[in-house]
Amino acid sequence: MTRQDPYHAPLPSGPSGCGTACTNAPTRFFLKRQSTVMLVFVAGAAGLMGCVKQATGSRELPSVRGVSGAQALRLGDSVRAVLTRAIADSAFPGAYAAVGTADGVIVEYGVGRLDVADGSRPSSTTIWDLASLTKVIGTTSAMIQLVGSGRVVLDSPVVRYLPAWKAPGAERITVRDLLSHSSGMPAWRALYKEATTPEEAERQLFATSPDTLPGVRYVYSDLGFILLGKLVERVSGERLAPYDSAHVFAPLGMTDTRYLPPATLLPRIAPTEQDPWRQRKVRGEVHDENAVRLGGVSGHAGLFSTGQDLARFARMYLGFGTLEGVRVFDSVAVATFTRMQDSTISRRALGWETPTGGNSAGSRLSAAAFGHTGFTGTSLWMDPAQGVFVLLLTNRVNPTRENRKIAGVRTALADAAVGALRGDVGR
Repeated sequence: MTRQDPYHAPLPSGPSGCGTACTNAPTRFFLKRQSTVMLVFVAGAAGLMGCVKQATGSRELPSVRGVSGAQALRLGDSVRAVLTRAIADSAFPGAYAAVGTADGVIVEYGVGRLDVADGSRPSSTTIWDLASLTKVIGTTSAMIQLVGSGRVVLDSPVVRYLPAWKAPGAERITVRDLLSHSSGMPAWRALYKEATTPEEAERQLFATSPDTLPGVRYVYSDLGFILLGKLVERVSGERLAPYDSAHVFAPLGMTDTRYLPPATLLPRIAPTEQDPWRQRKVRGEVHDENAVRLGGVSGHAGLFSTGQDLARFARMYLGFGTLEGVRVFDSVAVATFTRMQDSTISRRALGWETPTGGNSAGSRLSAAAFGHTGFTGTSLWMDPAQGVFVLLLTNRVNPTRENRKIAGVRTALADAAVGALRGDVGR
């Protein structure tokens, strides 16, 4: 007998029209649950502008334009149901999800605990190891700025900007090839086993050749994004971490997003794996082994961030490069980087994924959507056509990376969020 997918189970209907969980909501403007806290910021049922209250207090917050009370209630129940099922299925120890628009967060929800030894409930200020979200939040952001300013040309050879990469075949690869994972570079190499210092790891990287011609096939390559991180440093004259902090995170008010978080932030950081290589539980240092060997800062992994910060990042993208009057990316470059490049090879954009029908986008995001995932259990999708973002942050590798239930949670969350906002939940 086929086991029912626990994350896509239909919601029971209740008097509110959005599931029985809505029936105990004290008002249509905010919800407070016994097991966890969900914050819902909404406009009135008629779409009127005004103020709403945070579930944990009486502080007045601006509402989200164009979102009705019914939509927010339906969305809240849908997000809560997906994450509650995932916790019951042991998909991760803890998680935080947020759904919003360019104008703000509609619903955010924390469930579970950070670790078996730390019962803290995840919230918007919990710090997570982003893993491969680093590729798009950090490295791709820097590349959008360098391309938008004309300092990097997408179809120029990478070696024009990174002359230290002298491996045979490197001269054929363009910047666009690396960003779209069509360069022919291998997916991975155990740099952490081959080198003992960041300098040795970099030498091994620059000695690595492509194993196929560029533009022939799609291979998701960590090595390609490590090279892009080095390219950013060479062109900008700044190390990757301070570049991202000064030119991306600070202008967006992303105050908790950084590489190499200090020990003072440990209580807020979700632990990851009981790592067999390091022979200890990892908390506050990057989970990815190659990123460790490269000094904790790399183009493919190393960033830590919060739901609060990443919601601002997503809102900026839905604003075509602008947030709260601050322009961070050129709008033309944003359109270029989020557009599928060559459908004969893959559905990849530049840095970003686009929906395939089988990836974490689920089935309800539009063809204009773009997003990415991270190995530790993170994901972010944005859909400019529907004006919505869906963020999921977890530590699904705690205590072991062999827990692979996250895929079903990601698609269920995306589908539930979009369905709730459109009013077609369960259809």
